[in-house]
Amino acid sequence: MISKIIRRTHMYLALFLVPWVVMYALSTLSMNHSSLFETWYDHKPIAWTLDRVVPYETDFPAETKRWVVADQILSDLGLEGAHNIGGDLKNQITITRRNAVTPQRIQYNPKEQTLRIETQEFRTQAFLAQMHRRKGYDTEFLADDLWAITVDLFILGTAAWAASGLWMWWELKVTRTWGGICLASGVTLFTLFLLTI
Repeated sequence: MISKIIRRTHMYLALFLVPWVVMYALSTLSMNHSSLFETWYDHKPIAWTLDRVVPYETDFPAETKRWVVADQILSDLGLEGAHNIGGDLKNQITITRRNAVTPQRIQYNPKEQTLRIETQEFRTQAFLAQMHRRKGYDTEFLADDLWAITVDLFILGTAAWAASGLWMWWELKVTRTWGGICLASGVTLFTLFLLTI
C-alpha cells in the first residue's frame, strides 16, 4: 500500500512539475550557451521601441524618494507592478516595469515634465532568463507572491520527487546495482565540481 502511494505520488508530481522543469531546463540552456543565442541577433543589444512621449506636469518636492515617484507614475499610467528604479529627481528617473514578455521602460524628465515610454523587443533568451530569475515576496503584488509560492511548491515537489525515486530504486532489488552506480557517479561528479569550481 505504501509503495503504491509513493509510486503514484512520484508520477503525479512529475506531471505537475513538467512546466517548471521545462522552463528551468531551457532557461539554463540559454544561459549556458548565451553566445549561441546572441548570434541569432548578430550580437546586437536588445532594442527598445518608443511607444509615446506624454506630458507629466507633476511637481514632486525635491526630497521625495524616487520609489514614491515611481509608484505614482506607474499608478497614473495604470502600469502598477514589480519594477526597478534608477536615477534621481535632479536629472531623470528611469523605471523598468518588469514583464517576462514585454518589459517597459518609463523615463521621467522632471525639467521637461515628460514621460518617455518604451517597450523592449521580445527575445527568447531574455524571456527565459527573466522567468528563471523571477522571484517574489519582495513586492506588494499578489501575482508575484503567487509565483513565489508556486516556486516554493516546485522546490518541495522536486525534493519529494527525488525521495520517492530513491524509495522506488531501493525497493526494486533488480535495479539496486545499476542504481547504486548511477547514484555514486552523480554524487562523485557533483562533489568534484563543488571542490574544484
